[in-house]
Amino acid sequence: MSDKRKDGPESVDDDLPSKRSRPSSTSVAVVNTSISSGALIQSVERSSNLQAPIIQLSGHTGEVYACKFDGTGQILASGSQDRTIALWNVYGNNENFGVIRGHKGAVLDLAFSRDSRAIFSCSTDQTLGVWDVESGIRVRKHVGHDDIVNSIDHVRRGPELIVSGSDDGTVGLWDPRVKAAVDYMETDFPILAVAFGEAGSQIFSAGIDQEIKVWDVRQRNVLYTLPGHYEAVTSLNISDDTQFLVSHSMDNTVRTWDIRPFAPESRLLRTYEGAIASPMEQNLLRASFNPDGSKIIAGSADRTVVIWDVSSRKILYKLPGHTGSVNDVQFSPFETNVIVSASTDRTLMLGEIEKN
Repeated sequence: MSDKRKDGPESVDDDLPSKRSRPSSTSVAVVNTSISSGALIQSVERSSNLQAPIIQLSGHTGEVYACKFDGTGQILASGSQDRTIALWNVYGNNENFGVIRGHKGAVLDLAFSRDSRAIFSCSTDQTLGVWDVESGIRVRKHVGHDDIVNSIDHVRRGPELIVSGSDDGTVGLWDPRVKAAVDYMETDFPILAVAFGEAGSQIFSAGIDQEIKVWDVRQRNVLYTLPGHYEAVTSLNISDDTQFLVSHSMDNTVRTWDIRPFAPESRLLRTYEGAIASPMEQNLLRASFNPDGSKIIAGSADRTVVIWDVSSRKILYKLPGHTGSVNDVQFSPFETNVIVSASTDRTLMLGEIEKN
């Protein structure tokens, strides 16, 4: 993936983790705006507790590749080409209350621990990091991959485990308390996306070979595959009820899959169009479900955020506002009509859509 491999400029004491406010960062609230003025959403009756209907979060000095809410929906983390993880308050004045440093390459993906006390990260520096949210200190540095680590996810219940996908063609399984990997599952092609299934018993992986693999974690073998995409798969996300999977691909489609144990052999459910991949940038565009599984949100290289109704496949929103490719997007777990997007334009947009 060409664009994500560009790291930001060298910085002083880059190897020393730190957490501090960034004096130059800003939170700009844009109120009563319209599509023609370049805002992410149109002016609508207020539907959330955000300070404004649309808020631009700026301060990163490189492209923003990842954005994640914590489990409470009160904190937002973003990962960037500038090698940092920024922490933001979702409500109030949206302060950038911390900047975590330590990676020596672009930060490509993030995940919060279930108790929101730690952040897991992966980077072009071939490592994973476990960071304490309160202090900003790196608790663990996981070394073992031989190439860029593109994707990371954590198990939803049971003992805390992390899964990673790398350009070295392996899926890594990690215990955040231990430095070395628990194990690796090997494939023949770079892995661009990973996700944990129910209770960590299954892992989903995908990459440039276009096929989604479903792994048995205990046996370390492939249970079945999900064919259908015809270009690289850049994103995987599992619904909160763990019954469905959504994938985003460079074939310009987003697809949903039935991953229940006794589903029919053909597990492809629906195909969604409207989110565009760029053959020039080749960033890892992501898609995810909202908490109740009724909507899908996806980033697009045409600088928009796309939201579909899952059942009808109708595009509910195609939201402008960014001036670069939208790389990552997510619904809040707290107010489910609050969304965030991360862009190549070095900013995040935090905003609200209409309820239901």
